[in-house]
Amino acid sequence: MAPSERRLSAILHADLAGFVRLVESDEELTFEHLRSVRSTIWHPAIKDAGGSLIHSTGDSMLAEFGSPAVAVEVAIGIQERMAQFNEDLAEEKRLLFRIGVHLGEIIIDQTGHDLFGDGVNLTERIQVLAEPGGIAVSRAVRDVAKLRDDYAYVDGGEHRAKNVSRPLHIYRVRVRETAVTVASRRTPVRGIFHFHGTDMTGRKFGFAVPMDELARHKQSVLIGRDSGQCDVVLLNTSVSRRHARLSVGSNDTLQIEDVGSTNGTSINGTPLAPGQSRPLEPGSTLKLGDIELVVRYD
Repeated sequence: MAPSERRLSAILHADLAGFVRLVESDEELTFEHLRSVRSTIWHPAIKDAGGSLIHSTGDSMLAEFGSPAVAVEVAIGIQERMAQFNEDLAEEKRLLFRIGVHLGEIIIDQTGHDLFGDGVNLTERIQVLAEPGGIAVSRAVRDVAKLRDDYAYVDGGEHRAKNVSRPLHIYRVRVRETAVTVASRRTPVRGIFHFHGTDMTGRKFGFAVPMDELARHKQSVLIGRDSGQCDVVLLNTSVSRRHARLSVGSNDTLQIEDVGSTNGTSINGTPLAPGQSRPLEPGSTLKLGDIELVVRYD
């Protein structure tokens, strides 16, 4: 049997947002940029901080650190360097990584030089909830890792993650505005919003909304069960014929409004009153009747 051990570690997981789109647009340039940032930004940052790069395959990276504070500091440094790298690129060519950081128990496969266990799985789920170009951390990291003075933790709320039985409470790391933990800042979002999830029976649902097109034409997207009235049709009896509407709100944020549905609309477990409109951020959990959808964008 191959040797292995368990230990408590800080895990950093990163994934490139919109990888398929970037490769489809310009495969050679995308891989050239990936090779460049790996060798000049990612690998030195992890090594200089005493971390271990476990694997770097395709558009994702997994690293281990002995300290969650160090892991978060590395994540901040990487995202700052990535922002500088992206300055010289056209917007559609930029490499925007999501980074997740978690403190948890892991299993180390010494023979295969790999990590397994609940700690790794949760880190990957936290990474999914980060914004492109941003950092999300678990409550365990927030509680023990002090940030430098120019950054703050932003409460990102509780989320349901795939194959995770308990809610994940995440915090986003952003440039400081006022307090140590500040209210979530709504920022203009471009690109494509993706909605994926299941109903109570496990049946899968999904659709995509191009934010640029909505903003340009000042349109809205009606969601419901009636194909004759709605732009997005969700065939589930818990969804009303006309259930909710997506539109562009102030500061170019995506808004969702409940249009008088029977079984309700909620964001991260908070119900919307009929006619009420609220911003919908990447990483949120949107519930329409019995359908629960995770919101991401590329």
